[in-house]
Amino acid sequence: MPEGDTVLQTARRLDAALAGQLLTVSDLRVPRFATADLTGRTVLDVSARGKHLLTRIQGGLTLHSHLRMDGAWRVYDHGERWRGGPAHQIRAVLATAERTAVGYRLPVLELLRTEDEEQVVGHLGPDLLGPDWDPDTALRNLLSDPARRVGDALLDQRNLAGIGNVYMCELCFMARATPWLPVGELPLPVTTRLVGTAKQLLEANRDRPTRTTTAATPAMARSRTRERLFVYGRAGRPCLRCRTPIRLADRDDRPAYWCPHCQSGPTG
Repeated sequence: MPEGDTVLQTARRLDAALAGQLLTVSDLRVPRFATADLTGRTVLDVSARGKHLLTRIQGGLTLHSHLRMDGAWRVYDHGERWRGGPAHQIRAVLATAERTAVGYRLPVLELLRTEDEEQVVGHLGPDLLGPDWDPDTALRNLLSDPARRVGDALLDQRNLAGIGNVYMCELCFMARATPWLPVGELPLPVTTRLVGTAKQLLEANRDRPTRTTTAATPAMARSRTRERLFVYGRAGRPCLRCRTPIRLADRDDRPAYWCPHCQSGPTG
């Protein structure tokens, strides 16, 4: 599931493949931009902002994409077979003489002026993996609505950018709170630590091919478990702390995993 660390890795791959290169193929398969032709332009850079991807192109243009739940960009060598999904799922193709980037199942794909990027990312809170990271601002944002459920507050990219459903579930477990507990009911030291832990987790996974939270820091690694995650995707399996079966609930079309023994608060 694409979250801030995954999106940053995607940006790095796209930047390595495209930056400084002339586009020989440009195919945007969304009705609004289907006639846009970027061939002959040079890709300047590709960067991540929270869970958004910004591909900047010569001439003051930016291709903005968002992966949401199951979107993906794949990079192929010239002549390599594309394997990211069936052709009808392809939303964008950007090719140079040597590499081809193919965007699959992209729910957001738009071409805009680079000077207008703030229109699509200006609402975001501090980026956990970005140069604008500010833990104090992130903490104030989280606490701005004390009655809001902690899971929703963590997922709101206006509070802090980069957390998706996996990290939300894992962070709630580490805070020993269910995702439905009002964030204002967490003791302030716990909320402060939650922000710091979120930063630690994404930093620890920004270069990993496979995401892990159980070994993301030296203190967590001492658990010596082979499991990569504490609760996410582990419904019915024993909690790594107390051995109680992990539970699963659907919350606004997103799965929420938690331990009913280790985590306090409402259960949906």
